[in-house]
Amino acid sequence: MALKLYNTLTRKKQVFKPIIEGKVGFYSCGPTVYNYAHIGNFRQFLLNDILKRSLSFLGYKVTHVMNITDVDDKTLRGSVKEGISLKDFTRKYEKIFFEDTDSLNILKPTNTLRATESINEMIKLIKILIDKGYAYKASDGIYFSIDKFKNYGKLANLQRDRKTKERVSNDEYDKENAQDFALWKFYTPEDGEVFWETELGKGRPGWHIECSAMSMKVLGETLDIHTGAIDLIFPHHTNEIAQSEAATGKKFVNYWVHGGFLNMKEGKMSKSLGNVYTLKDIVGMGFKPLDYRFMCLLTHYRSSLEFSLDNLTAAKKGLEGLKNKIANISLSQLGSDGEKYLKDFTKSIEDDMNMPKAVQVLQKLLKDEKVSGKAKLSIIEKMDSVFGLDLLKKEKVSVPEEVRKLAEERWQAKKIKNFKLSDELRDKITKLGFSVADSNEGYEVRKI
Repeated sequence: MALKLYNTLTRKKQVFKPIIEGKVGFYSCGPTVYNYAHIGNFRQFLLNDILKRSLSFLGYKVTHVMNITDVDDKTLRGSVKEGISLKDFTRKYEKIFFEDTDSLNILKPTNTLRATESINEMIKLIKILIDKGYAYKASDGIYFSIDKFKNYGKLANLQRDRKTKERVSNDEYDKENAQDFALWKFYTPEDGEVFWETELGKGRPGWHIECSAMSMKVLGETLDIHTGAIDLIFPHHTNEIAQSEAATGKKFVNYWVHGGFLNMKEGKMSKSLGNVYTLKDIVGMGFKPLDYRFMCLLTHYRSSLEFSLDNLTAAKKGLEGLKNKIANISLSQLGSDGEKYLKDFTKSIEDDMNMPKAVQVLQKLLKDEKVSGKAKLSIIEKMDSVFGLDLLKKEKVSVPEEVRKLAEERWQAKKIKNFKLSDELRDKITKLGFSVADSNEGYEVRKI
């Protein structure tokens, strides 16, 4: 079986075939660094991480490119409000973002590109669009003409009626079509000291052009995979396709992978609705970032996921249960190699990254007493290279002196082959909430 991914462009699962055999280049839309990212945002970044880990698990060499949007209306307003430079403002939130992703075990991209450091590539791309007749100058900036691009809206399945287009003209702008989007915004006093003096005019880039320029800067004119949340399908990804393919004459992306929303009961989680939780919020409630990661793994990435503290609590208990079972695996337990579980896990990954099914495979492995302890731990290590849950990481456990004493007495009893006393002491330890795992080197006390 080969990896199958659901391609938003075709609305079906397709066998993944990279442009270069054995290698994958994928681009993900990164954060706009003007505030704390909320856990709804992080569901998308977890999708990127699971995709990268899955591809690596299946043997691909992965180049992952992600942008940092550090110049737009939100970042400008935020820096003015805080009274600091745009660079200082955005770097502060960029640092917080990566601290959060580290706590979620999200692997860093191969290339992280800031918009403010890729202006030259954007200018070059806009000039090509002007020369080819896809872009035009208006009073407040340079716009892409969507009517010039034949298949505009194909990703979003838009049904456009060209007869309804109208020319827009007022004191603010004079676009040829109300839906035309800005490639370059001319300077206004509200921009303060943030502008670039270019042959296009004094100003700053539009949001959409940033991603096209930065993705192609590293990955070339056609990408294997482009990811994002479903709310980016239109207009952002739709506009990326239009400007990129108009400029190059080539297909921009072969596989579009979009993740579902994290919702509250009342609807989508978003800053504008004021119903957001940050990682800091949930940590303050006694949860760990990996509890949230595990909660996300229990729902397929394309499905909506409803967030509640009850759901997060259930995930926390579930993850603790898995780790306790793994911690109590005995290396002295003999049995089969459990290879069928690794095969079933691989099939789950290849089926559009079906993480809920992959977790079920792990749970079945832990229950199977016919698999040797050594084989279980080896398979779990491979599974966790995708899950990213630190399943084999030993937690620091505070062992009471009473339990330590009983464990040592049990060990000494076992050494002199007094197995009756050894079993009695083990029972006492168990009643106190701990277990003892033996090895050739000695024993280890673990919390149940």
